[in-house]
Amino acid sequence: MGQKINPLGFRLGTTQSHHSIWFAQPKKYSEGLKEDKKIRDCIKNYVKKKKRTSSGMEGIARIEIQKRIDLIQIIIYMGFPKLLIEAKPRRIEELQINVQKELNCVNRKLNIAITRISNPYGHPNILAEFIAGQLKNRVSFRKAMKKAIELTEQANTKGIQVQIAGRIDGKEIARVEWIREGRVPLQTIEAKIDYCSYTVRTIYGVLGIKIWIFVDEE
Repeated sequence: MGQKINPLGFRLGTTQSHHSIWFAQPKKYSEGLKEDKKIRDCIKNYVKKKKRTSSGMEGIARIEIQKRIDLIQIIIYMGFPKLLIEAKPRRIEELQINVQKELNCVNRKLNIAITRISNPYGHPNILAEFIAGQLKNRVSFRKAMKKAIELTEQANTKGIQVQIAGRIDGKEIARVEWIREGRVPLQTIEAKIDYCSYTVRTIYGVLGIKIWIFVDEE
């Protein structure tokens, strides 16, 4: 069961909550969904562009969107917010302008807030970004996965599973490699599992990274 369904969607209403909170009529639901994707893509592309001109990681753990009739509230949870905050408020204002242009929203106010999270390496998106950077630098995938597990243990998690698929280390035949440390009870709904799927482009081709982190049990 744990491999046949998204671990986050499987636990909605128990240990997980929606990252987008808004209401729409059935006929306009698809428009709202596309709007959410535009917002997230615009933010990630902006941060990635600024990252090239500075050192460090993007560190976006998640992006929460709350919509009202006249307001769009966006909360960016980051592990390393220095990338946007060091030039505050100029960069945040620039990001707001970019998102407004992308959405072409005239009658709605847009508000973006940045929240720093503690223990950034306890979040799978940040950890996957770290592994992707290691793979791009041609570090051995085993070494990258073991280092990721060491970082996660410092964040006081109960278990982690890391999986990498594709032409690992440039081999001609694609394969899947994984490693697990601690408990990762994927079939237990009460278990608070954080999950992400991340794609990284290397000189050998596209690799897929999946990370499951067992945070706690209710």
